[in-house]
Amino acid sequence: MHDLVVRDISGAYIDHGLELRDGWIAVKDGRISALGQGGEPRPAARRVVDAGGRVVTPGLVNTHHHIFQNLTRSYGPAVNGSLFEWLTALYPIWSRLDEEATYWSTWVGLAELLLGGCTTSSDHFYMHPRPRLVDAQVRAATDIGYRFYVTRGSLTLSEKDGFLPPDRAVQSHDEVMADSERIIAAYHDPGPGAMTRVALAPTALFLVHERLMVETAELAERRGVRLHTHLAEDTDEEEFCRRAFARSPVEQFEHVGWATDRTWVAHFAYPAEREARRLAAAGVGAAHCPSSNMLICNSTADVPWLRSLGMPVGLGCDGSSSTDHASLWMEARNCLLLARFRGGSQAMTARDAIDVATRGSARCLGWEDEIGHLRVGALADLVVWDMSPFALAGSGSDPIEALLRCGPATAWITMVGGRCLVEDGRLSLPGAETALAEHRRISRSWQGLG
Repeated sequence: MHDLVVRDISGAYIDHGLELRDGWIAVKDGRISALGQGGEPRPAARRVVDAGGRVVTPGLVNTHHHIFQNLTRSYGPAVNGSLFEWLTALYPIWSRLDEEATYWSTWVGLAELLLGGCTTSSDHFYMHPRPRLVDAQVRAATDIGYRFYVTRGSLTLSEKDGFLPPDRAVQSHDEVMADSERIIAAYHDPGPGAMTRVALAPTALFLVHERLMVETAELAERRGVRLHTHLAEDTDEEEFCRRAFARSPVEQFEHVGWATDRTWVAHFAYPAEREARRLAAAGVGAAHCPSSNMLICNSTADVPWLRSLGMPVGLGCDGSSSTDHASLWMEARNCLLLARFRGGSQAMTARDAIDVATRGSARCLGWEDEIGHLRVGALADLVVWDMSPFALAGSGSDPIEALLRCGPATAWITMVGGRCLVEDGRLSLPGAETALAEHRRISRSWQGLG
């Protein structure tokens, strides 16, 4: 007896090269237990969910985010400035982070991701004005039942060193290393079906001391965890690294021992061709953040080309102040549109973009054995997508392509490990109103809105 069967699926994207039409998906013990289509008999289950002819995909996977930034979304004094001006306006506000603000921003951020069909998310949390803020994040994810990739960021260079971050927002080398060890011991679960894993993530080559990059890579190797940072996001980075290190950003990245198959980087928009080929050969992955790059007016990664090199490429929201949303569906659509805008009609299909948002993202996180696809044995992290019948009218010949070409789409059901956290398009979680009220209170206080 299966625990649950989702039936009446018009189209299901199971994995690259594997789809169902007019099919069903069975779940048992938190994993995909059987698949069928057409006239294949449906197995017995304790619960049957009628998808009503909707499309199903694997749960989308977010490879780059700064969830705490949702407390300063669309912040008026910063929205139309440069990246430098944006950070100058917001760093002092973010320095107010405490456990309460971290917990409620994470709760609201993960709920938003669920409503957008995202079932696993990393979060590059780099502001540590107070201790144990990551613990508050994990509490929020655990309370929700979300599959969460803790990405322990760090800053060690601040105003006293001539950099932007306020002095109170950074930590010493020893503080970062000790807390990284603590968080790995407390929260990293390398086993099957894990709900929390840990990666180490100094913010950027130019915001921490070189020693921290080197010793973080050594710690990750020793403890078997992954590495994450920003790389080649902005042309100013090239100039700074040449001046500070007499190397390009990628050369410095290689110099400090980060060019490994346990590493994924955010953005990777400006690599030289030879450098991109070297990192692809080393197994480094890239988190593509199309909406953020367009809003901040940076260049964007050439995703089809990077994928052609064999580089794992996933999708990321990149914060809720730079993107102001956390819909991985929107990121997948923008990934598709940007690729075709840059490279023509053959550059990317909707299926390619879905693959980036699922299997590609899972590869970046080193988790493609269990997430990013719906093959039998995978974790039952899936989405049944909802879209207005008016938006879908006339699209019956290819429901998978229509998922990104039509729209907007939102999650009708979002399932994590076989548990429905979104049903009928609404969160099936207690405490949502409280979370929003607490988040609103903190956000308004921070922004001086009373």
